Amino acid sequence: MSAARPLATLRTIAAITALPVLLTACGYGSESTDDGKKSAVAAGAEKLSTDEVKIGYFPNLTHATALVGVQEGLFQKELGGTTIKTSTFNAGPSEIEALNAGSIDIGWIGPSPAINGYTKSNGRNLRIIGGSASGGVKLVVNPKKIKSLKDVKGKRIATPQLGNTQDVAFLNWAAEQGWKVDAQSGKGDVSVVRTDNKITPDAYKSGSIDGAWVPEPTASKLVAEGGRTLLDESTLWPGKKFVITNIIVSQKFLKEHPDVVEAVLRGSVKTNAWINANPDEAKASANKALEELSGKALPSDVIDPAWKSITFLDDPLASTLGSEAEHAVAAGLLDKPDLKGIYDLAPLDKVLRAEGKDGLDAAGLGTE
Repeated sequence: MSAARPLATLRTIAAITALPVLLTACGYGSESTDDGKKSAVAAGAEKLSTDEVKIGYFPNLTHATALVGVQEGLFQKELGGTTIKTSTFNAGPSEIEALNAGSIDIGWIGPSPAINGYTKSNGRNLRIIGGSASGGVKLVVNPKKIKSLKDVKGKRIATPQLGNTQDVAFLNWAAEQGWKVDAQSGKGDVSVVRTDNKITPDAYKSGSIDGAWVPEPTASKLVAEGGRTLLDESTLWPGKKFVITNIIVSQKFLKEHPDVVEAVLRGSVKTNAWINANPDEAKASANKALEELSGKALPSDVIDPAWKSITFLDDPLASTLGSEAEHAVAAGLLDKPDLKGIYDLAPLDKVLRAEGKDGLDAAGLGTE
């Protein structure tokens, strides 16, 4: 992951022919759940321009802004009499499909499915309107088999899915080590084993993989099983920051209900501020939300290290999304995409400036 890659190269990205199977989610499966959950509205609260806003996200720590914001009522407070209806997803493609179908209006999602959703619709269906999280991705290995980075060569390393965000990152890192790997088959100087995050810990325990390049909380689950963190992906990026979760909106909803979009963004900004000011309370809130959604809370030996590795922020880190697309191109997983216009940060900038903060950079990939 070349940290010194100049920003100018991001602006040279041209047209795309996206591979349908590629640039999918973080490998948490493909099912979605219409929770039917609506936040309580304060008596007498005034509605905005619509009765309801449909919000989607993953039951995942890297989506904690949404988990905590809904759990603590921080979004609902900004929306007044407009109610929230939530849906959770286990993979990016199903969330993109829901956004395109109007089943959700706003969603929290990883960079690769956002890129894929934007390019496959020729830039017509979505916009990225804000950031949410950075980091939370690690290379965890079996310490008995791998003692140093050079020992990764010749081993079997799991990634969540062909062409997903972590798969692209690992292929790019392997290439920078001088190793040759066929991206499609995963065969080469290191074997890339595409494994759903839900079963990666079992694959590790059985010995069928020697390590994994995975997001949280899967990485910390592997450590709890005796694995060792060999590399934190954040160390490969400028300022140790790279996008792992963004906020997207359907362009139709953004055009028709800008006041609602701004209210959700205000809720997101205030939720991130509350998370960063109250990390222990926020961690407990996120875990409570996960327990309600999945029926099981994360144990402390998993959630504590996982939580520490994720940074919650409003900046979408646009330059790193461009770099992630470049890495997929370099790996031969897609043609060069035209990402110009994928960002519309005007609503977020309005929210931030109202709080006396500076606007954010779209890295040349904005609507203006």
